[in-house]
Amino acid sequence: MNRANPQQMTLIKEIPVFPSTRYQGSKLKIVDWIWENIKDLKFHTALDAFGGTGCVAYLFKQKGKQVTYNDILKFNWFIALALIENDSVTLTSNDITFLVTNHKEIKYPSFVYDTFKDIYFTDEENQWIDVVITNIDQLDNLYKRALAYYALFQSCIIKRPFNLFHRKNLYLRFSDVERNFGNKTTWDTPFSTHFRKFIGEVNQAVFSNGLQNKAVNLDVFDVEGNFDLVYIDTPYISKKGVGVDYFSFYHFLEGLVRYSEWEKMINYRTKHKKLRSDKNPWIDKNQICSAFERLIKKFADSILVISYRSDGIPTISELVNLLKKYKSDVEELTRKNYKYVLSNNDSEEVLLIGK
Repeated sequence: MNRANPQQMTLIKEIPVFPSTRYQGSKLKIVDWIWENIKDLKFHTALDAFGGTGCVAYLFKQKGKQVTYNDILKFNWFIALALIENDSVTLTSNDITFLVTNHKEIKYPSFVYDTFKDIYFTDEENQWIDVVITNIDQLDNLYKRALAYYALFQSCIIKRPFNLFHRKNLYLRFSDVERNFGNKTTWDTPFSTHFRKFIGEVNQAVFSNGLQNKAVNLDVFDVEGNFDLVYIDTPYISKKGVGVDYFSFYHFLEGLVRYSEWEKMINYRTKHKKLRSDKNPWIDKNQICSAFERLIKKFADSILVISYRSDGIPTISELVNLLKKYKSDVEELTRKNYKYVLSNNDSEEVLLIGK
């Protein structure tokens, strides 16, 4: 087992900071609480099975663990390439200038401009996206592309009402109404300004913990390997049976990293031109319990740490009973007074630990 030694850890000159994000469902605000409850567990290798923003995998990396990040969404995989697997590459000022410049020698496509008119961004903003995504593809280093994608994703998210792509609602940015959500100043700030800011944030977040960390883009049931600890933070299904569908919420970002094939992936019957999606057991109230059991069984030899909400499907007691089929010691911890963005209920965050 490849373990970090004290000499390697001294390579970290400053404490890196996870960059800001408005990604729905991010555990960034409670990672310290998660760590407080698992820090005494004996583990060195860790799998973040549903990695999302990567903030928990990043926490593990900061704590000197050898991390494997997984997410089935390709744009999330790029986030993890930038922050988890990458340990030294950053974008230079020349890179940034290249990325935001409209180069005369490059013939730029206009897919976003042509396809998403009046849906998410203005015509000028759509043209900017077409240029930058084409310039990102010109970078010859995978981690540089991942860093640039990260900044582009966050720039797109922060300029969207509700920070999502679930509706055709560009008009909200320009409606003359009293606002009790969002930030019009942020929406109206040019893409290039946001993009440069997020590159600064992600550049400073790059660090090495002296170990080979890895990012993969797989269905969780296809992840191979043995891990001391597996962290499981699946999408959440409310007690009404409504699942949080990240693919639907962020289909535009998934399209960005599949730019050349995006046209063929769209469901053109939808007003907001979302991507066609496959069935997902993690947002299906009739399948999620069996999916949990299959996953717990797959990683039964690891310490299992499950994040879920107190009012979801399955219930916490159902999850505890599933864990007890494979684990002799199951602990339930509840974090009170935590409210998710855009959530109107008072459900609590629960951490289950199976040893």
